[in-house]
Amino acid sequence: METAVVYTSLNDSSEAGRELGSKVNAALKGRPDALIVFAAPKYDYEALLHALHAECQPNAMVGASSAGEFTHQARGEGLACAMAFKGGDAYFTATAGRGISSDPLSAARQMVSGFRGRSDQSVGYRSAMIMTDALAGHADALVEELTVASAGQYQFFGGGAGDNAQFQRTVVFHGTEVLTDAAVALEILSEKPIGIGVSHGWLPASEPFRVTEARGMHLISLNGLPAVEAFQQHAEASGQAIDIASPLPFFLHNILGVDIGGSFRLRVPLAINADGSILCASEVPVGSIVRIMRTSNRSAVDAAQTATDAALKALRTHRPKAALFFDCVATRLRLGDEFDFELGAVRDKLGPVDLAGCNTHGQIARAEGQFEGFHNCTAVVCVFPE
Repeated sequence: METAVVYTSLNDSSEAGRELGSKVNAALKGRPDALIVFAAPKYDYEALLHALHAECQPNAMVGASSAGEFTHQARGEGLACAMAFKGGDAYFTATAGRGISSDPLSAARQMVSGFRGRSDQSVGYRSAMIMTDALAGHADALVEELTVASAGQYQFFGGGAGDNAQFQRTVVFHGTEVLTDAAVALEILSEKPIGIGVSHGWLPASEPFRVTEARGMHLISLNGLPAVEAFQQHAEASGQAIDIASPLPFFLHNILGVDIGGSFRLRVPLAINADGSILCASEVPVGSIVRIMRTSNRSAVDAAQTATDAALKALRTHRPKAALFFDCVATRLRLGDEFDFELGAVRDKLGPVDLAGCNTHGQIARAEGQFEGFHNCTAVVCVFPE
């Protein structure tokens, strides 16, 4: 299998699409079998995708709006990048599921209904990259139903589409379509294993709380009291300050961990409402036990290395050819320029391979031996073999 990673910083959307496509053509010397695209919110996505598709004519194309883009050559918050695949022993199919906000189960079934591997049992390994409109919600339910609808035969990786943490409009790409309230999948059938690794590096820092009321992405009460009180008490006990009117700087260092038995699934608080409830980046299940979590910049780097090690190990005896890396926009905002150290740690572990990825509004991972589901502030690495 041949791969290529390209990027552009051009501001004009059509010109940026043409540049990406011409770079893919030059690198692969032929039509790509699949193309994965991540693009910053500054772009007119319809214009970008139509120009890109016209230039290099990929057989399958998927992707999402992003909240920071990177390759092994560049990183920024205003780029468009793409990873292309051609030939070899992998086969790709792009599918979409619509109406997540009203029926995530139906959306998952729409996606899986187009998977070739459901009827073709001749291929050894089944994987799919999933990108979802994060603002549609129900990402946990989507991932669970994808597993059920695919009879547990697939491993999944990917994330929530981003918009640089504005939480106004996030979209996914299916061919040249730009979709909201939807998710897309790139099914990958391969003769060799594809490695997935997951890690977050956060530790519990508070007493446990029970979620006594929540509605969608709004966490209303913990232990029967307004949710904000738990954070105020934690701030006082830990010698930190929380600004009720502008709490995000505090929240980036004090996120929620949902106890799932031996590990924690992370949720990022975003804002405090007038009634003391808290808007989160993802749903927090009613009845779950949560803790306020802590981390450090070094822990983020260690987590990225751990995820990369796990992905490489899952390749078994095969050498890495290319990789995708997803981490949360909240991690980028918290680390600032030090996010380069996390990205560098992934590159160092992988060696000289093609690398692309983006900061997302949530991360998706479901693979054997890995911490599974829909996450926030979590490093997800997918490695493709030679």
